[in-house]
Amino acid sequence: MSTNNNTECCPRFDPEPWDLKVITWDSKLFVKDHVTSVCHMPLNYGAVMTRSLSLINANGAGTPSRMILTDENSLWGAEVYFEVVKEVQGAKMCKLSGTFLSKVFEGPYRDIGKWIDAMKEYVASKGKNIQKMYFYYTTCPKCAKKYGKNYVVLLAEVESGEI
Repeated sequence: MSTNNNTECCPRFDPEPWDLKVITWDSKLFVKDHVTSVCHMPLNYGAVMTRSLSLINANGAGTPSRMILTDENSLWGAEVYFEVVKEVQGAKMCKLSGTFLSKVFEGPYRDIGKWIDAMKEYVASKGKNIQKMYFYYTTCPKCAKKYGKNYVVLLAEVESGEI
C-alpha cells in the first residue's frame, strides 16, 4: 500500500492471474509481522501496516503488486506477510516455499466463512488436502469501495505433485 497518490493507495486488482490457479513458490521473500486480534478481529492492524511498510519503503524493497498475506492462525492473532524484493533491515524476514491452489472471492468480509468452505471443497475436488491457508486481501476497505469490488484470494498450501 502506497501513499504516493492521495486518491489511490492500492493498485487495482486483476483476479484472472489468481483464480483457480496452481502457484509454486521457492523461497519467496516476505517481511513477517504479527497482528493482535480478538476473535479474528484485528486490534492493531493499522499500526502493523505502518511499521512494516515504513521499513519496506525505507529499504526500497516494495513490489508493484503489494501482496500482503495473512495467516489467521489464532482467534487472538495473525501472522502477516509482506511480499518484498530484497532483505529489509530491521524487519523479521521469512521465505515461503510450496505449492498453492488459489481461488478468488468477491464480496463483503462477513462471507469469509463461506469462502473458506468453498476453498475446502475446491481443494478436495483436486484430490488434495490443505496444509495451511493464507488470505490475500487485495485492497484496503477504502480502495475496495472506490473500485466497487472487494476481492480476496485464498491460497491453500497443498502437497506438491500432479494437480
